[in-house]
Amino acid sequence: MTAIKKSNNQLENELFESVYEKTPNYIKQLDLMNFDNKNEFTFTLKREHLEAYDKEKNPEGLNLKEWFANYAKEAKVSTAGIRGPQNILFPQDTRFPINLVGIVLATLAKALVAREKYQGKEILKIAGREVRYNSDLYLEAIARIQAAQGIKTLLPEGRKTIPIWLASFLAFKLDLLGGEYITSSHGISVKNATKDLNSQGSQYLPEESLEFVDKIREIFEETEKKGTYEIKIAKNDSQLIDEKIMKSLEDGTNLYVEYLKSGVAQKHNLNLIKNFEGEIVIENVGGSAHRTLSRVLKKLDISDKFVWFNTEEDPFFHSIGKYDHTPKGEKAFYDYSVDATVLAKRPDGKKYFPVIETMHYEEKLKDMPYLTTVLITDPDHDRLTIAQKETILRAPKLEEAGIDYIKLDEKSILTIFTANQAFLMLMDFQAKQLKAQGLWDNHPRFMIKTTASALSWDEWAKHQGVKVVNVPVGFKEIANIMKKVELKLKNNPDKEVLVDDVFSNTINLGVNPRLIFAGEESGGMIMGTEDLIKSNSGRFAVAMREKSATEAIIVASALIASLQDISLSRNLVRIFDECSIKGRYDTRIDIAYYNESEPDIEKLKKSKAEGEKKRTENDLFYLTMAIAVKEGKMTLDDVKEVLNDSFKSLCFDNLLSIKFVGDGTYLEFNDKFIEIRPSGTDAKTKAYGAGIDKSVLELYAANMGNYSGFRTEIHKKYIDDEFYNSAKDKAMDYYLAFVDKDANNEKFEIPQYSF
Repeated sequence: MTAIKKSNNQLENELFESVYEKTPNYIKQLDLMNFDNKNEFTFTLKREHLEAYDKEKNPEGLNLKEWFANYAKEAKVSTAGIRGPQNILFPQDTRFPINLVGIVLATLAKALVAREKYQGKEILKIAGREVRYNSDLYLEAIARIQAAQGIKTLLPEGRKTIPIWLASFLAFKLDLLGGEYITSSHGISVKNATKDLNSQGSQYLPEESLEFVDKIREIFEETEKKGTYEIKIAKNDSQLIDEKIMKSLEDGTNLYVEYLKSGVAQKHNLNLIKNFEGEIVIENVGGSAHRTLSRVLKKLDISDKFVWFNTEEDPFFHSIGKYDHTPKGEKAFYDYSVDATVLAKRPDGKKYFPVIETMHYEEKLKDMPYLTTVLITDPDHDRLTIAQKETILRAPKLEEAGIDYIKLDEKSILTIFTANQAFLMLMDFQAKQLKAQGLWDNHPRFMIKTTASALSWDEWAKHQGVKVVNVPVGFKEIANIMKKVELKLKNNPDKEVLVDDVFSNTINLGVNPRLIFAGEESGGMIMGTEDLIKSNSGRFAVAMREKSATEAIIVASALIASLQDISLSRNLVRIFDECSIKGRYDTRIDIAYYNESEPDIEKLKKSKAEGEKKRTENDLFYLTMAIAVKEGKMTLDDVKEVLNDSFKSLCFDNLLSIKFVGDGTYLEFNDKFIEIRPSGTDAKTKAYGAGIDKSVLELYAANMGNYSGFRTEIHKKYIDDEFYNSAKDKAMDYYLAFVDKDANNEKFEIPQYSF
């Protein structure tokens, strides 16, 4: 039985103790597969493993059928890999969504699908990880399972950490079949996931995930039929587990720097940064960005302009976002994640930033000058939050502009920009740089954004003559549009490029367009290049497939340097004014229906199931009306009648439309939008809003996001039970039709590799 882990961090020790205490002895004693064994070995999956554990009747039970049912359900809707909590001390615990057995089964299934598609071909994939608990174990399991199936896996030297965007970039650049990346992005510490990357370097779309889900089902069927199924694990130093290639490429950092220099790191931007007299802080949450980003900055010859917080790698994320009490004040370990933009309310109703509060900037920034900027990146280094130290005298102006801040001391505040605000500044700066170089008019420009992102982006784009393609939440949706554009560029380079957005609008991007920006309000972005990006075998892309905090950091640093003594908040207001932007304000409210840090898995499952029911009822209340309007079953006036009756304190008379947007319901008003979106991976509801009045946005988002989903008599008058119960299936059909229209389904051809 494994001894309890010990930490120098008291709060982390409390987490360890709680997990250990809540783990039953039969789980602690599990010895299904031992990856400390460096030799080849076999794991035998048994019929008994598929059924539930019973001390007397089935002591070998792992309840894999239940695990698989939940896994398959999430594969249909996941926006960023199939993720969930794990037993951080006992990773073979199959009661949790993420566990070693599940990782092995999913990896095997993906390997079998790949082998069937590419028989007789040399298959290469990349695998990477960040710092989360058990990530090193999962990385080794993936590599050894793939090696046993004849697939070569490229790993960083020493199997160390790399960012998600680097794994994605190399999958495309080196023409690999794809990759596996172990992360749960900015989620809580006990969560983990595998992000499946295809040959484009983008995350799997649902139909790609369902291929390997079906393969797991076949494995289970054979196990039931024959009683056992043998899974081979290659030796630790198999020739098919390759660290030499990545070592020779310096983990791909040289290739990535070359790519950056063709885009956001051109001389104009680099010279601004090199001549900057101040210092820019990088808040390296989790520590895993440092190993790669520090090398990139050094190769760009700008590393001396940055100071770092948290360079060491830590799966507890330096206690960031962690508390010893719940939002209700109950004594328990509670994790707000490491999303710096999360807002919460104290018992007295006052809003605060619980994650930023644990970063202790009142001490860390105490001796730093005003206008010191902090660039906050997450453990897999794909998201960015921007904050800046200002004088407290700026507070009234910030409130007027709808910019949040926290008090550092009696003289200082820390301005905290939403990604909607920060990225507006970055796209505007990049556009001005292209114009200054005389490049802007060489191509028509377009942007890809999620529907939940700010109205200000659309207004800015209209002012600049930039076309906008709106998509559902998730970077794989953004990548899907990129691939559609590229197919049209390839087949008809001299014709106008037309693509449909998720609102069912056909957008004319012009002839030979270029991407100026692609991003989402949750903090992920990418920018295109003037020349199409070329892979080793000659594939072309308008931009990379994964969001990159490194790209964002380069652009943000150049912007900061260009502003000199002007604050980012003044710059943002200046952009609003220059572009006559009315929808300046935005909000997002996250409604979590349970404590996802709960270490008792049975309690967690129960509370999550109850929460998912609440989430779904909230979702269906709006979704059914959006689908009904689309199918002519309701009119917009009917929807207004339902909403005005359900929300007595709100007014819906100026509602212009209600639409299903792939993963949520979008309500357009003449002065704002509100989007209600159920989380695809958890028992949460997200309510987004943008428009001309922040207090109004917060009022609508809070009321609509927290609505119980209760079906009033008026709702039932228009939506019968049969329609209500079929709405989710209808929605999935509409979503898949959007994804599939003009889809780039060109089959990937494995090249002859020269490395």
